[in-house]
Amino acid sequence: MTRQAVSTVVLVLVVIVVFWGMRAGWQARTRRSSTLVSTLPGAPAELGAERLGPVDATYVSTTRAGDWLDRVTAEGLGVRSPAQISVFDAGVRITRQGASDLFVPAAAVRAATGAPGMAGKVVGGEGLVVLTWQADADDPRGLDTGLRPKHAADRERLIDALTTLTRGPAPAQEENS
Repeated sequence: MTRQAVSTVVLVLVVIVVFWGMRAGWQARTRRSSTLVSTLPGAPAELGAERLGPVDATYVSTTRAGDWLDRVTAEGLGVRSPAQISVFDAGVRITRQGASDLFVPAAAVRAATGAPGMAGKVVGGEGLVVLTWQADADDPRGLDTGLRPKHAADRERLIDALTTLTRGPAPAQEENS
């Protein structure tokens, strides 16, 4: 065997070990984060009035609230994907391509703010919309879900619509006759 062949075999083995380690780390993180999110809430049959949507965005990731690097991977929450976000009286529906959809009930929404980044995406400024919510009553800390609207003008509209969920149902619109 030539020196070049040995080097190639060693390099291939190193790459295999690195990928195996990455996969093992992801699986360990998923096991740890499954205590935070045992199951995701399902969307009710009746969502109520649509407050905003759908807004094209990128679902960035979900992390522990207040720790933008502590990614939660249980229930597919660690998978970055194109998404559409719709805000209804009943909650927030995040329809993701290539990953399971996510529904956050209005009662679980704690806050919505802008942020410069989180695990999986750093954009600077306040380019991400961060939805803080509580998946499990036993976890008072909660979760942060990062969303990057496709159009900058949608960022403030999305934050405003999400913030209305923290205040209860939208006021009834009066009709002028």
